[in-house]
Amino acid sequence: MKKFLALISILFTALSLCIADPAEGYWISIDEKTNKETAGWKIWVENGKLTGAITSIAGFPQDQKAVGAKGKSYNDFKGGADIGSLQSVGTNWIYGLSNVSEGKWANGYIIDPNDGKRYNCKITFHKADGKKYKSDTLEMRGEIGMGIGRSQYWKKATKESAEGLR
Repeated sequence: MKKFLALISILFTALSLCIADPAEGYWISIDEKTNKETAGWKIWVENGKLTGAITSIAGFPQDQKAVGAKGKSYNDFKGGADIGSLQSVGTNWIYGLSNVSEGKWANGYIIDPNDGKRYNCKITFHKADGKKYKSDTLEMRGEIGMGIGRSQYWKKATKESAEGLR
């Protein structure tokens, strides 16, 4: 009986590790002021931390460097690299978020590649409910501290649409 319970426990643990968090996947960021699509994103868990990279940018060259961020760096981001030397597309601008509960992550950072500013980051997945959330939505909140910040609401996307903004 003990062997059976141990086997069930191992199978349950393995199964839970295979199920992706609902925040993972492809998303399109929406500017909260203009309601326009700004970038495609891929969000995933790497070494237990939530990470996100831009996959395409609306209205800009895909090989654009983070030129507005020239001269800015953070010791815990890419080994202190000059942010202005990094490609906007493909760089992990979201990093270090820890899991709070299913679909909820906090205590990490997001860097704005346009100006190199780093913000405390919280990400919360909201399942479509047909009311407030017409479709699956990712709330990305950037804060400067003490709860002061702003949220963007990103829409769920396919890989093709997240990589296809131009």
